[in-house]
Amino acid sequence: MYKNIGVGTGIGKIILMGEHAVVYGQPALAIPFPKVYIKTIIRKEPGPVVLNCFFHRGFLSSAPKRLAGLLRIIEKIVYELDEKLEGFRIDIESTIPPERGMGSSAAVAIATIQALYDYFNRPLEEMELSKWANISEKIVHGNPSGIDTGIIIGERPLYYIKGRPAIPFAFKLDAYLIVGDTGEMGQTQAAVDSVKKLLKSNPQKGRALIEQLGNLTNRVKSFIENKEIEGLGRSMTGAHNLLRGLGVSNTSLDNLVSIALDNGALGAKLTGGGRGGSMIALATTKEQANLIANKLSIGGAKNTWILNMGADI
Repeated sequence: MYKNIGVGTGIGKIILMGEHAVVYGQPALAIPFPKVYIKTIIRKEPGPVVLNCFFHRGFLSSAPKRLAGLLRIIEKIVYELDEKLEGFRIDIESTIPPERGMGSSAAVAIATIQALYDYFNRPLEEMELSKWANISEKIVHGNPSGIDTGIIIGERPLYYIKGRPAIPFAFKLDAYLIVGDTGEMGQTQAAVDSVKKLLKSNPQKGRALIEQLGNLTNRVKSFIENKEIEGLGRSMTGAHNLLRGLGVSNTSLDNLVSIALDNGALGAKLTGGGRGGSMIALATTKEQANLIANKLSIGGAKNTWILNMGADI
């Protein structure tokens, strides 16, 4: 028996350390980011399935290629549940800016999977949710790490090395994380290609930068466990400089990082794929975090958020 309405949600995520290096066997640290979210609502509506979201408003069957992952899991779930792909409307509300490194594609998949199971009044285990979400992510990203789905489903910080199970870790700091959106969609593929190009043209330099990023990630894990906020901040800035060396930053990101540091941030770096997208900065007080966020907005950030690292994670 269908319900009149099905609802699902998915929060955002932030990579604290390890982006790009994680592809080459180095560790990464990522945290849930509940300041942004996706909400999917499914309602009965006669006729073909309609999808309303940021990228498309119309019949599901005519959705653009960029939504192929979402379209695929909707079709497969409906088939597996022995239901019909008709007679309902999918509305997706989002405060996660797309392609900014905040996990929007995984969050959309997770929210929509939950909403489908809720609408069809079926139980949904976490393992099943993860399976479907990873199918979508593989279509979207080709060879995803799986860290986005793990963080968004579990809503807990994770320490991750590719090919191994992610490890949850305690995360409570008397500090604030400021997230700044450049307003530019990240160019992850271009950034990945830049790293590959460097490794081919200058393998010694490329490998050294990647290894240093991995070492910094492990140091940051220790700093977090010992609540050494200054060490975390220094490592963030160090990581940004290494990522610049890999060619994955750009002028907009560097500008926002500099503004944060000039206004008292303990550290700052890009987060996610790079070449656009978002950056993060660390502050010790709410007042300082507000100041940095304001300066970032004046300096060109399209949006900013402040995460209390002792209460919001």
